[in-house]
Order: sequence, then C-alpha cells, then structure tokens
Amino acid sequence: MSFIRTFHGDIAPSKLGFTYSHEHIVCRPPYWVEQENDDLLLDDKEKSKQDVLDFKNFGGQAIVDATAVDYGRDVQAVKEIAEETDVTIVGTAGFNKSFLWDAQIPEHVKKVTGDYHTYYEWIDATSINKLADFVICEIEEGMEGTNIRGGQVKFGTGYNRITPLEEKTLCAVARAHHETKAPLHSHTEAGTMALEQIELLKSEGVHLEHISFGHMDRNPDPYYHEKVAQTGALLSFDGISKIKYAPESTRIQCILELVRKGYEDQLLVSGDTARKSYYKHYDYGLGLENIIGKWVPRFIDEANQNGFDGQRLIEKFFIHNPARCFAFKK
Repeated sequence: MSFIRTFHGDIAPSKLGFTYSHEHIVCRPPYWVEQENDDLLLDDKEKSKQDVLDFKNFGGQAIVDATAVDYGRDVQAVKEIAEETDVTIVGTAGFNKSFLWDAQIPEHVKKVTGDYHTYYEWIDATSINKLADFVICEIEEGMEGTNIRGGQVKFGTGYNRITPLEEKTLCAVARAHHETKAPLHSHTEAGTMALEQIELLKSEGVHLEHISFGHMDRNPDPYYHEKVAQTGALLSFDGISKIKYAPESTRIQCILELVRKGYEDQLLVSGDTARKSYYKHYDYGLGLENIIGKWVPRFIDEANQNGFDGQRLIEKFFIHNPARCFAFKK
C-alpha cells in the first residue's frame, strides 16, 4: 500500500492532484541571513500565503516544499499556510549542498542537532548512521522537534563536484530512504553531477525509480537527460519562469525530446520559486500563478503543434507523475 505524507497527514496518492514538485514557501536560509541577501529570505508568511492562494485559484492543489533543515525551514508557518489555504503541502527531510553549511545553526535547530556552531561542524563530526537517524526521525516523528513529518528525503551536491561531506549526507539520506521508504530528491547545482550521484546511490542499493533529480533544465543537454532517464529516475524541470537561465522554448524542447524518446512518465515540472523577486506578493514577480496560469497553456500549444497531446502531457507532469514520485511504498 502506498501513501503520500503531507502537512495534513498521510493521503492516498490519488488525492494529491495538480502539483508543483519543487518550491520554497517560507524559509530563512542561515547562510543568506549571514550574507544579508534579503532577496533569498522568504520571511513573510502572509505574503507567501497570498501566492499559494493565487496558485489555488488557478486550480492548483498541491506543492512540494523542498526546503531542508540547512535552508532555514519554517515548518510551523508552512503548516499554517497549508491549513489556511487547504492546499496540500509536502515537507522535506535531509540536506541541501555543502556551501550552505558554513552558516550558524539556529538555536531552535540545536535541540535536534546538538550544540555544534555550524552545519559543517555537525555533519563533519557525526557518523553516516547518526545522520541517517536524524533524517529518519524527521520522517517518522517530525521535523526540528515538531510533530510535522517530512514527506521526502533530500541530499545535494555542488557545481561540477561532490565534496566528501556531500557524499556523506547522500549516503545518510539513502539509508534513511531504505528505513522509511520515503521518496528521494536530489539537488544538482546547475543540473550537474546527476550521473555521479547515481553511481553513489547504486553503491547504497537505491533503486533509481524512487528518486527525482532536481534542476535538470539548468543543464539543457538532451543526451545528458536521456542518460539520467535511462536509469528509471524522474527528472525535475523546475526552473520554469527563470528566463535568465534559458528561454522557455529551450525547456519545452528538452521536455518534448524526452517525450519523443519514451520518458513522459519520468518528468516533473515546477518553478523552484525561492526569491522575493520571483514572488508576486513580495516583489511584483511572476509568482506561483505563472506556471499554471501562463506556462501550461503555452506548453499545450507548443506540444500540440509538434504532434503531441499537450493536455495529456500536462496531466502526466503535474498529476500522475507526482502521485507516483512522492509516494511511500511500504
């Protein structure tokens, strides 16, 4: 029997509905707090909530909040948004990438990490199995000492490299996945190192159909995408609306190329909306409504022009594939 673990509790996969697969809703990343980079602080619950309501008003039903402990989650605020909007939200256990770990651990997190000063110190000093226990606790008991349980486990690596501590957290997350059966999610910086991550995951006995690789559209390379897809893993195209990285035409053509090759069941789409300037109600950005309100109609039109059934593909990417990807399989 499979289920999806949400801020509302466990639900049947069929109840998830139209889903953004990688977003950030309320977070104060300690690294960016220390750098005084205000744009990367989503620190106003009410403004974030208004964007979630925009998503809902266009027909959206669920959001996967991909914010891990080292990226400054506010699990209570996100739970309140889930309750007040009736949008299903999935939380994330695990870790991000190593350059964030030089930041100070907030006091409220130290009750579960211990009295270390930085995430780097904590991860360096803690065994793989103890880190796995931390992730397991976030899935089975609650995140950061709350009773709000995570719905996926996450690890990350940097740009064109995997540091020893990133490998350590990858192994810890893989072991937590085996214990809890939680789905896996990978942060790939600028879409790099997925194939190298795959080799490490194989060494930990992970079946690749249980993982989604984030930020694949940051590396718009059809050959690379196919190599990842051949493993059975899901690919997350979660940079929609970010024209500074690539035009939407590039993303859409990469997606359609994977569809042509038979991988439509392995694709997810989202926005990784993690800056005030991306949000409508913080800073007049395109907001959480942009993908469902504008990108989806464009994709359907382009897909139809290329001989595909665009509406059917949208249902795959936003409904059927997330329902399978984010399910615990006991």
